[in-house]
Amino acid sequence: MTDGPTPAAADDRPENDPESRRHGRVSVWLVSGRTALALLSAAVLAAFAVVTVRIDDFQESVTTTDALAEAQKQADAPSADDGANDILVVGSDTRTDLQGRPLSARVLRELRTEATDTINTDTLIVLRIPHNGGKSHAISIPRDTYVPVPGHREEKINGAFGVTKARVAERLVAGGESDREKIERESDSAGRTALVQTVQNLTGVRIDHYAEVTLYGFYLLTEAIDGVDVCLNHATSDPDSGADFRRGPQTVRGGDAVAFVRQRKGLPGGDLGRIVRQQTFLASAMNKVLSGGVLTDPGKLDALESAVSKTVVMDPGLHFLDLVNQAQALASGQVGFVTIPVTGVGARNDRGQSVITVDSAAVRAYVGGLASANPPPAPPPPPVVTGENLMGKRLLNLGAPARVAAPCID
Repeated sequence: MTDGPTPAAADDRPENDPESRRHGRVSVWLVSGRTALALLSAAVLAAFAVVTVRIDDFQESVTTTDALAEAQKQADAPSADDGANDILVVGSDTRTDLQGRPLSARVLRELRTEATDTINTDTLIVLRIPHNGGKSHAISIPRDTYVPVPGHREEKINGAFGVTKARVAERLVAGGESDREKIERESDSAGRTALVQTVQNLTGVRIDHYAEVTLYGFYLLTEAIDGVDVCLNHATSDPDSGADFRRGPQTVRGGDAVAFVRQRKGLPGGDLGRIVRQQTFLASAMNKVLSGGVLTDPGKLDALESAVSKTVVMDPGLHFLDLVNQAQALASGQVGFVTIPVTGVGARNDRGQSVITVDSAAVRAYVGGLASANPPPAPPPPPVVTGENLMGKRLLNLGAPARVAAPCID
């Protein structure tokens, strides 16, 4: 028994009833909206599944190294409990592939390194990710930073890998080893260990993971993603690196991209100016990978995987997904780009090389503080040496490194 008349069911309403028409429209929109949402969710899940599967493929294709484990075994290695997860990202200009085979003359010409027979690590960045959830930082170390190298005298930090590799290779040859590829692999491993030790000694933090991309890999990666967008305030050129760029926005790839990040001459602050180049380029490249359809393009993913398999070295404990997560943070601006504090630019060592001087205690305090609840501010521009250098020779005043603003750089 009911208290009153039962309302007419929607299906019983007249076809031209306004309430029926309104209800029908709402139902259609709800169904359409739910369908669209379902399709979008399916697309996102499918894309994520593809990327995840490909990341596993990428992981299997990477060359691994035990060099990090060797560096962590050393008695003077920093404690693992330093407040952050630290990933050392290295750019190497090795002239062999990861199996120790020499690169072809054609490839060396593309890289503009055919006239050089030494190995340098001109890009050194420590990704410092605090355990407390604070902001992460990408800490650049200038290539000319003058520091002690384990088992060697003081060197520019970009030479720690090379001088150690050369010494170990000579020892292997003297011991009767004739397998050239084996000599390359073992001396490379020793060079990486020495480099990690040198960075740990300079920064005072334990390097938890290691990722290295060769110059050839850099070339292939930029080709795979159809170049990287950059912008310059002024036209610039440098015959040594092969740089020759016009003013304004432009896309660089392959050999031009290599020249872009390697240019030092003609930039404000020399090596420090190159760091600005590298930091800006890295952020733009990550943005291109994550927002330009690269991860949903099978062809580009194939090219990226091929480049990774040929030119990327990581420690066994580092997963590619960790790097993807950091790439997302870099592209979204969640990672701060900084450079270690230096005391002077333009000094000369006893071999007449131009070097950057540092106060190791100040470097350690600064890097350590970046994992604290109140990270220190970025260090001020360094002074340029204008008086007597380390050998008593006069130097020219190069001028203070200029501060450049995004999106265009010098």
